[in-house]
Amino acid sequence: MAILEVMVVGSTTRRPLRADARRNYERIVVAAEETFTAQGTDASLEEIARRAGVGSATLHRHFPSRRSLLEVVFRDRAEALCSRAREHARGSDPGTALFSWLRDFNAYAATSRGLVGSLLRDGRDADLLEEDDGCAAMITAAADELLQRARRAGTVRAGVRAEDLLALVGAVSLVTEEDDDGTRAGRLLDIAIAGVRSHPCEGGTALPESS
Repeated sequence: MAILEVMVVGSTTRRPLRADARRNYERIVVAAEETFTAQGTDASLEEIARRAGVGSATLHRHFPSRRSLLEVVFRDRAEALCSRAREHARGSDPGTALFSWLRDFNAYAATSRGLVGSLLRDGRDADLLEEDDGCAAMITAAADELLQRARRAGTVRAGVRAEDLLALVGAVSLVTEEDDDGTRAGRLLDIAIAGVRSHPCEGGTALPESS
């Protein structure tokens, strides 16, 4: 997981952290990911500090508010997904790159459903997912770049949009929320991918336009 060497809290850019402070910062972010995922965005900050092995004062020194901690957790995961998209694009043919990345995103959705779901249900801080320069925009752009390459290679059906693919993964995550090992989520995604692929016998049949 990539951890920021330079922290941005609000509009203030801080100096690079000392080694001990950087370790504390990294431990807090890891503990926050685990705790928010398991318990939702209302999880106790004291519990996060305990898991990280730091005091509450240390946590608040790095993250003055719950919002500032959530921003780092979401952006870190979004940036990791975007990095995976670039890796797939460099190392695989366009179709394989797109579908492999969708499986990465499916795994992310499965492990983050508590975190994402609590934002969507409660509405608090939901703009972390929706703002123009936020995590959703980053992930959509990464998906669209892979999709455009796959479309030019003729490996996906015409009319498929990046937003459609992300919505499919979101739907799979929702209906498999109670599953533990992700097997059903992977199977459902494979079914969805089969419907998105371009098959020679279909003669490039396009999806119907939405009204």
